[in-house]
Amino acid sequence: MATEAAPETPGYRQPDIDVLALQRVLDGPYAEVRDLVRTNLASHAAVLEDAETMGRDEFRERVRELVVEIAATGQTGMGFPAEYGGGGDLGASIAAFETLAYGDLSVLVKVGVQFGLFGGAILQLGTKAHHDAYLRDTITGTTMGCFAMTETGHGSNVQRLGTTAAYDATTQEFVLHTPDDQARKDYIGNAAAHAELAVVFAQLRVATEEGGTPTDQGVHAFVVPLRREGKVLPGIRIEDCGPKMGLDGVDNGRIWFDHVRVPREALLDRFAQVSASGVYTSSIDNPNRRFFTMLGTLVQGRVSVGGAGINAAKVAITLATTYAGRRRQFEATAPPEEDVLLDYGLHQRRLLPLLARTYALHFAQQVVAEQLHDVFTNEVAGTDGEKARRELEARAAGTKALGTWHATRTIQECREACGGAGYLSANRFAALKADTDVFTTFEGDNHVLLQLVAKGLLTDYASEFEDLDQFGMVRFVAATAVETVIERTRVHKLLTRLKDVLPGGDEWAQEAGLLDPNYQLAMLRFREEHMLAGLARRLKRGIDAGDNPGVVFSRVQAHVIAAANAHVERLVLDAFVDACRSVAAEPDLKVALGLLCDLFALSTIEADRAWFMEHGRLGSARSKAISREVDDLCRKLRPLAQDLVDAFGIPAEMLRAPDLLGPA
Repeated sequence: MATEAAPETPGYRQPDIDVLALQRVLDGPYAEVRDLVRTNLASHAAVLEDAETMGRDEFRERVRELVVEIAATGQTGMGFPAEYGGGGDLGASIAAFETLAYGDLSVLVKVGVQFGLFGGAILQLGTKAHHDAYLRDTITGTTMGCFAMTETGHGSNVQRLGTTAAYDATTQEFVLHTPDDQARKDYIGNAAAHAELAVVFAQLRVATEEGGTPTDQGVHAFVVPLRREGKVLPGIRIEDCGPKMGLDGVDNGRIWFDHVRVPREALLDRFAQVSASGVYTSSIDNPNRRFFTMLGTLVQGRVSVGGAGINAAKVAITLATTYAGRRRQFEATAPPEEDVLLDYGLHQRRLLPLLARTYALHFAQQVVAEQLHDVFTNEVAGTDGEKARRELEARAAGTKALGTWHATRTIQECREACGGAGYLSANRFAALKADTDVFTTFEGDNHVLLQLVAKGLLTDYASEFEDLDQFGMVRFVAATAVETVIERTRVHKLLTRLKDVLPGGDEWAQEAGLLDPNYQLAMLRFREEHMLAGLARRLKRGIDAGDNPGVVFSRVQAHVIAAANAHVERLVLDAFVDACRSVAAEPDLKVALGLLCDLFALSTIEADRAWFMEHGRLGSARSKAISREVDDLCRKLRPLAQDLVDAFGIPAEMLRAPDLLGPA
């Protein structure tokens, strides 16, 4: 229940929020799953203190034990087939993982490595023999594994990995080898201490016909034993990566292979097979398409990290908002009593737009999680299925980028908003900052991911999508797609509606129009489409001038990121507007969510007002009106703020912040 007085605005009625009802909206169809995770978090809340009091090795063992304990509740196996002890519901798996981000993030990442990356690779890239051999013990945590893809010399550029896997037909074995230190597997979670098995990504070298010369067939995945009874196996060298910024409970390691032999069955062969005699076959003839199809099956990890970042931001904004509603500072309005921080306009401006963006990203994450579930549960063959998978990959990439950047920004701002209390480790911000910082770069560097988003937009997810590297994309767009891109965008249609900067204007020029979701969506759509069309023209100009495609792409790279970011922000607003419409039967919730949605939309426009003014979408008067409206929305949301963060349903045990959340 909100207790503060509402601002006096004609026609405005202060909503009365039912926190549990709002939590049900946020939890969506997997409320029971999220409640199971909340129960487990509360039961093991002591791990938050263990992270501070235990030494590194001891804490790693504690995290491993905890992961196995959690697995016994069924929480971590929800995305695996029921025949192996899983829950058979990918959507439930994502919901469980996201919610786990309310707690210690070493536990979260350890779960992600074991069940999402390692287990997910075996599930998605392997066939029944691999599932029978490994999944049941993976789901229970009896067998610990790691996901050995990243190399010191190749992070984002997975196609150019240096580890090799040559087939020896005389023994029917693959020989894995690390040719130099640039090809060592690096930053591999679970590797330094616990993994008994690894899914290793390596360049496969094998013939395509009987008696043919072995040639490179691209990157493939293999199940490789690393340890037996806790001891590293011969031919394998493993080192700890050393101290990190955070995630001390995760044993990141480096791995070298010295001509390590594994049987032919070690190849995860869903998409490609090697016969006993050493002949390579695949149902996907094109090597690039094959590679991207294999990687596309692993998109669950990207979706999971995006959701985890958003939920970590919820913890930070809950701590800061609750503290701001209790902490008093200065005698501003009614001496001698000091005012609470959240009553100050500046403090509202610092926190409440971040709260609105957290809600917006929550609903955007729900959309991508639903899309993931649908694509992998109801696999569609042919062109439609391929396009759906590409659109999922791009949307997952964009949501992950914006969600994890938001976490970094929100945690920092909330730490500062809590002053010295926020600096104390006991109040969680130290761990939140240190443990989430890497989210912006693992499962894909955010800037690289946004380039993937732009690639899909420029090519409209065409059949050539997988074949086009960055430079191929430049040639493709310049040669065949510029007019298509420009025609597909609707800038020319929007121009007839967005006349608010012209003398006299039209209905959009009325200040009340600022709160019209159609106006807000039109503004973000205009920005997205204008940027995309402009990017296509720039690419064409460079190619027409005879410039090297690599040089052309480098020149427009910042524009690529801006266009992709604009696209994803528009998708986020779309998701939020749809969520508001979905609660139409509950008037108070609709009002509260509508205020948050308006604040997200207008603060987004305000943050990029220079662009909108440069491109004729905002005059100075309109720009000032948007800032006034943002201020007014913050005032309206101030009395609702505590209810809005309470609706995240973060267990009280996870809000372990005695200096922040002491007596009011």
